[in-house]
Amino acid sequence: MSRFFISAEALSDGSELRPFAFRALIRLHEAGAALLLDAQTPQLLIERLRREDLSFELTEAENPALSGTRRILAAESGLLQQQQDGASPGTAPDWQALLHQLLFPPRIGRIRRTTRETDIEAEINLDGSGKHDIKTGLGFFDHMLEQIARHGDVDLRLHCKGDLHIDEHHTIEDCALALGDAISAALGDKRGITRYASVLPMDETRAMTALDLSGRPYLVFDVHFSREKVGDVPTEMVKHFFYSLAMNTKSTLHFEVTGENDHHKIEAMFKGFAIVLKQSVKRTGSLEIPSSKGIL
Repeated sequence: MSRFFISAEALSDGSELRPFAFRALIRLHEAGAALLLDAQTPQLLIERLRREDLSFELTEAENPALSGTRRILAAESGLLQQQQDGASPGTAPDWQALLHQLLFPPRIGRIRRTTRETDIEAEINLDGSGKHDIKTGLGFFDHMLEQIARHGDVDLRLHCKGDLHIDEHHTIEDCALALGDAISAALGDKRGITRYASVLPMDETRAMTALDLSGRPYLVFDVHFSREKVGDVPTEMVKHFFYSLAMNTKSTLHFEVTGENDHHKIEAMFKGFAIVLKQSVKRTGSLEIPSSKGIL
């Protein structure tokens, strides 16, 4: 967590703390934030906070040492959060809403991957709403990637210029690697996620899909296809896509699929992955890493 300077006006509206302000300070302290309170804060409030064993320092708002420190200020709309990186300030109506913004910011991963075979831009927002902008040059592959966004409630942008004049291999593989890296970047240290998830029926097809964001990459792929291609995608590349995705998300991924229609099988797998990804990255409200090792 960052260092926060909190102005006297943001903390209190006179002689009393703003609603939920004390609880918010406790939660920020528990999350590892360094708290710097305005020296102009009323002394009675300072003494009350000290009695509660809350760790903080007092400083003047004009202190040059505050350069690079995030500031929480009072605003007409409630509270204003000024970022240290020059980003647009965030606003919240009260301390409860501001605390949620600080502890659970949007999880966005951006990747640019350029090789002699492909040039890829990938961006994923794990807290999105299903928006997608996907252009890989392979129509059926685009359609499958859209399922991840739509059914996983993630916003996904993935543009790829690949050597399709040779074949589809590099495009599909490198898109999986870039997407995996973007998911990993968005997850960060995976603090507070559900971690595990799993089944998706589609007509005659049943896709058993299981995912563990464990930090240990592995793929189990019990799926058989009867066709060489579905649309413009070789069916052999489906396994390779999910293998590459598992490696770069550092996750354990299992598929067990039964059915007759290869299109249905592949679509059920992508939808199944979307659903287990959505369940696995869901926030629990905890700030702990879901592992007895303390790391994933």
